[in-house]
Amino acid sequence: MRGSIIVAALVLGACGADERRSEGAATQADIENSAATPLPAPISPRAPTPTPTPTPTPTPGATATAMLGANHYVGRWIGVEGMYLNVTRPAQGQVTLEMQHDLDNEGTYAGTITPGGIRFRRGAETLMLRPSDGDATGLKWLAGKKDCLTVRPGEGYCRD
Repeated sequence: MRGSIIVAALVLGACGADERRSEGAATQADIENSAATPLPAPISPRAPTPTPTPTPTPTPGATATAMLGANHYVGRWIGVEGMYLNVTRPAQGQVTLEMQHDLDNEGTYAGTITPGGIRFRRGAETLMLRPSDGDATGLKWLAGKKDCLTVRPGEGYCRD
């Protein structure tokens, strides 16, 4: 009996083999036919549109200061509580900033004159001294002054 089961299994397995061969042949034919058909051109990704960087709106006093030119920055600027800024111009487009920028810190920094003010690096930060008025400094002791430079709210220097 055992032999008849094996023979029956072989006979049934052989019947399915023809079906599998015909399915495989059909699949192979599909593959070969699709190779003859050209693939569509790949779609290239569109480059992202750069987002413009907003520029700060200068105060009325800042517009007049910016129009004066690079020489306007040169000289001594006074802050609050002993803070000061001395700007000297050793080379074209370059300035040296000597400043007491808080109660405990002073230093000398190289700066570059740009259309927006003086860009300089202090520690790990790149900062900008922007022309402004005393109100823009955020310091009540400088309020009402017209010719000032502001680093950020709470740090500014004016001329009398």
